[in-house]
Amino acid sequence: MPAACESVLEDIEDIVSAEDMKPHDRQFVRRNVFPKVRKRNSQKNIQIDDEPPSDSIIPGVQKIWIRTWGCSHNNSDGEYMAGQLAAYGYKITDNSAEADLWLLNSCTVKNPAEDHFRNSIKKAQEEKKKIVLAGCVPQAQPRQEYLKGLSIIGVQQIDRVVEVVEETIKGHSVRLLGQKKNNGKRLGGARLDLPKIRKNPLIEIISINTGCLNACTYCKTKHARGDLASYPVEELVDRAKQSFQEGVCEIWLTSEDTGAYGRDIGTDLPTLLWKLVEVIPEGAMLRLGMTNPPYILEHLEEMAKILHHPRVYAFLHIPVQSASDSVLMDMKREYCVADFKQVVDFLKEKVPGITIATDIICGFPGETDEDFQETMKLVELYRFPSLFINQFYPRPGTPAAKMPQVPAAVKKQRTKDLSQLFHSYNPYDHKVGERQRVLVTEESFDSNYYVAHNPFYEQVLVPKEPLLMGKMVEVNIYEAGKHFMKGQPVSDARVHTASISRPLAKGEVSGLTEEFRRSPQNGINCKAQPSAEIPVKTRLSSWMALQLPWQQEGGGLKILSVSLALLAVLVMFYYGGMKTEL
Repeated sequence: MPAACESVLEDIEDIVSAEDMKPHDRQFVRRNVFPKVRKRNSQKNIQIDDEPPSDSIIPGVQKIWIRTWGCSHNNSDGEYMAGQLAAYGYKITDNSAEADLWLLNSCTVKNPAEDHFRNSIKKAQEEKKKIVLAGCVPQAQPRQEYLKGLSIIGVQQIDRVVEVVEETIKGHSVRLLGQKKNNGKRLGGARLDLPKIRKNPLIEIISINTGCLNACTYCKTKHARGDLASYPVEELVDRAKQSFQEGVCEIWLTSEDTGAYGRDIGTDLPTLLWKLVEVIPEGAMLRLGMTNPPYILEHLEEMAKILHHPRVYAFLHIPVQSASDSVLMDMKREYCVADFKQVVDFLKEKVPGITIATDIICGFPGETDEDFQETMKLVELYRFPSLFINQFYPRPGTPAAKMPQVPAAVKKQRTKDLSQLFHSYNPYDHKVGERQRVLVTEESFDSNYYVAHNPFYEQVLVPKEPLLMGKMVEVNIYEAGKHFMKGQPVSDARVHTASISRPLAKGEVSGLTEEFRRSPQNGINCKAQPSAEIPVKTRLSSWMALQLPWQQEGGGLKILSVSLALLAVLVMFYYGGMKTEL
């Protein structure tokens, strides 16, 4: 019998005989190689639960309850955060008790709002909930005692809410409070094309800018939102187009001061509005948000033309705060009462029937009885149909908090007196019997009616008929109250359906197009799977998505190629070892 190593091996390849399979041949038999499956001990009739156990720390599977206080800008932020979390796989719930994490989106305008926010934090802690804080309160004063140890997402960092929630669920405390900048210039905030869940699928809230140019002595919001930073016109128009494609029939433009829009980027509000009205479909409407008097003064002629447009509500919210020039000076409002009157008088003349809403603060430091009486006279003169009356609250860290305060009893009495004046007149009585065109978008608080608005953004209650929702119809006004009218649809009137597609279902995520799902630079909607042992996280733009290797573009082919190469090496050494033993 010849020796096994009778000849000299000049190369490792010499251990392979002529009869052995060549590497080229192995490529064609790989399909016949099957992994051997070992059977494990298992019990019969075991139900498989797709969801992980309740104590799992796998991100993307928990339930989240979101509570938002404050303005429409804050509500828009809340919608964006909900959309991103839902797109990632988290379940947004309306039941705070069943939620694993509470996301509390705060407002810092008045003390009561912050008190509610603080109490909610305390309740969440008592119920052993994970907590993430958002909004203006933690952004303005993140070092407050009751915020210690809690995760915070800043007002310009809402596109990173998934990261903050994920780390919080793991037991970490994360704080992202930075500003969005491009080449050192502050941006308006997170991208406008992020996923969102609209509170009302028929209404899209678009923040056109953040911050403002003023430095009002009573305002805490400035500490959180900062100086003016506007979004480019084209981005806002694109967002409006996308909204209409998703069934939206009403758009709200919002910010801390819409009138100041564009001053930081070389444009202005009328330019934006004219671009927007070009893309509004028939049967849809645009509502403009709050603007301060100084900036609207420069564009009165153009604004009057825009507010005349049939697809723009003849409505404007212009806060006066006080009718006393001395009080306005102490507030640093940068206008006088005459400026406010000029704006109102001009718009009332050029846009007949326009609704002017305003705000008034009662009991600002230094306000005398004479100052307050001037405010009463202004309300009596214009009989504003929409009036927001606020008792002054000194906000910590503001100049007004350090001024000599008006006694609490006096502030309370002035608030009461102004409220009585406001409720002494009925602004809609003369409209009974009119035929009006209204857009139906909501359900009333008592669930007995649908809520619509006429061209002046006056509230009209209509019968709760499902076919009316999202439609523009004509109604006959048969009753009027202090804050509303009631209308009966006209049988022979034309009904306008604004949407070019069906509205999203309540709770459905906006913005998740196929292009968005597949494009790595825009984000991918992939839910974390409990069975995945080695998830690979990839930062996509400014928010995160979870992908496994085979979910990545070309990932399956790469894994297959590597596996085959390893298999070829193992087979080669296996056969080589057997020949050596022989």
